[in-house]
Amino acid sequence: MHLRDATEDDRDLLLDVLLEAYNWTGEPRFTREWLTTDPHTVRYLGGWKRPDDVGLVAVDDDGTVLGAIWARPLPATSPGYGWVADDVPELTMAVLPGARGRGVGSALLAGLLDRARELGRSAVSLSVEDGNTAARALYVRHGFVVVGRNGGSDTMLREL
Repeated sequence: MHLRDATEDDRDLLLDVLLEAYNWTGEPRFTREWLTTDPHTVRYLGGWKRPDDVGLVAVDDDGTVLGAIWARPLPATSPGYGWVADDVPELTMAVLPGARGRGVGSALLAGLLDRARELGRSAVSLSVEDGNTAARALYVRHGFVVVGRNGGSDTMLREL
C-alpha cells in the first residue's frame, strides 16, 4: 500500500469515499445523488480541489483504491458537522470495506496530519457519529479529543 496526493481528477473517487463515510453502518442510509444535492454535504467536496484543500488516497500495489482522506477549511457562515474555527480544516475519511483492519485508516490519518502540519495548520477537526466505535478509537489513538457536540455526533480536534 502507498499514499498518493488527491488531485482535481479525484473528485468522483472522493465522492464515493464520502458516501462510504456517511453509510458507515453498512446500511444504505444515503445515496450518491443525495450527497451531490444536499446543501450541507456539498460543502465537503464542492469546487474540489481548492487551494486550501489537502487530501490523500491509499492505493494497493495493484492500483486498487483502499480509502481516502481530505481536509478543507470551512467558514462559520457555512460550517461542516465538525466545524471548530474558520482556520481549522475539517477532515473527512473512509476506508473501503474490503480494506478495513489492515492499517489503511491509520496510515491515511497519519499522512494527513503530517501534510496539515507541513502546510502550517495548527489543528484539524472532524465529526464522528455515536456508535462508530472503530472510527472513534482510531481518532483517539491519533490524539483527537472531543471538543463539542452536534446532534448525535461528537466534534473532535487534533492540535498540531
